[in-house]
Amino acid sequence: MIYVHVPFCKSFCTYCDFYSERSCPTRTWVDEVCAEARRRAGEIAAAAAVDTLYIGGGTPSVLPSSWLGEIADACGGRNWREWTVEVNPDDVSGAYAVGLRALGVNRVSMGVQSLDDGVLKWMNRRHDAACARRAFDALRAAGFSNISVDIIFGINGLDDSVLEATVREILTWRPEHISAYQLSVEEGSALGKLAREGRYSELPDEACAAQYYRICSLLSAAGYEHYEISNWALPGYRAVHNSAYWTRAPYIGLGPGAHSLRAAANAPASQATIPLHPQGTGEGTPGQPSACNYRSWNSEDLSGWTSSGETLSEEEIREERIMLGLRTADGLPTSVIPDGLPSSVIPDSIGNPLAPSAIPGNLRIPEDRWFTADDIIASILAQS
Repeated sequence: MIYVHVPFCKSFCTYCDFYSERSCPTRTWVDEVCAEARRRAGEIAAAAAVDTLYIGGGTPSVLPSSWLGEIADACGGRNWREWTVEVNPDDVSGAYAVGLRALGVNRVSMGVQSLDDGVLKWMNRRHDAACARRAFDALRAAGFSNISVDIIFGINGLDDSVLEATVREILTWRPEHISAYQLSVEEGSALGKLAREGRYSELPDEACAAQYYRICSLLSAAGYEHYEISNWALPGYRAVHNSAYWTRAPYIGLGPGAHSLRAAANAPASQATIPLHPQGTGEGTPGQPSACNYRSWNSEDLSGWTSSGETLSEEEIREERIMLGLRTADGLPTSVIPDGLPSSVIPDSIGNPLAPSAIPGNLRIPEDRWFTADDIIASILAQS
């Protein structure tokens, strides 16, 4: 199970606070990521129980498809049970879609976010609604039968009818997978700056919850399984890679900003690789062009990279299992719940008691309380 972080974007979205560089990808960067994969071949082999490769970003679709193929080769080849590449709609021409499919990519995750041009412009997205439609059609024409589409809700000023129109149209596309994320105000984003200046305020929780549950209703009626708080899939199309995160399966992260989770004895339980910017400005933050010297990122001189790790205690691992597992429809075995915690300890003010899941012996948070799942999980952990 491998995640590769591609830290390049042509522009920064209003809400984004992820590490990325507003610059063109370089041959040196590709060579270094491939070298990192080869150096960590043993770790990759140890995490091979989940046979997936996920190339995310940033914007992986700014890379030529041939470079994506080289990265896959360095990671172990091109025949993966699930090989996902994230794309921006305006990068997806018919030729690019065909190129991805020819590599062996068998799943694409596309950030549509909205089909309202005004909303897309406010988000500083590079595409408009027509572009998103063309990109989806190009992926289908290229032979992709597993496409995931991302949307965003919870935007102050976004009329409920506009959001519903986006959801209803995407349902006519019939993607195999849909992710819906609530907009959050991140400190380092352009939106965070607007909030600090009093030019944006978050949508109240009640309104966000109403939008969330409307999305739940529409997708359920269309036959999508709500298998994780933010994710829905047609039967048989749960994201294999993403689902493994919720079970704490070991994974390898390659590239700047990527994290790894190791299960080997005497190894850090969690490790992150992060970029240093000895000659950079703005450290790659959205809205600030970076002058980072990519030439320092090569296999001969790793002065531009650093990594750090931590080893989790048994109790911390248990808490992570609870936090992650209760985000899913499968839930957790009762044995994992703190000290056989009875469901009645969850305050009525927070939500319903835990309920049985479809898996015998497991408990889950009911879907109608998923919007307040964080509070419920915190209440459970407080009983530990």
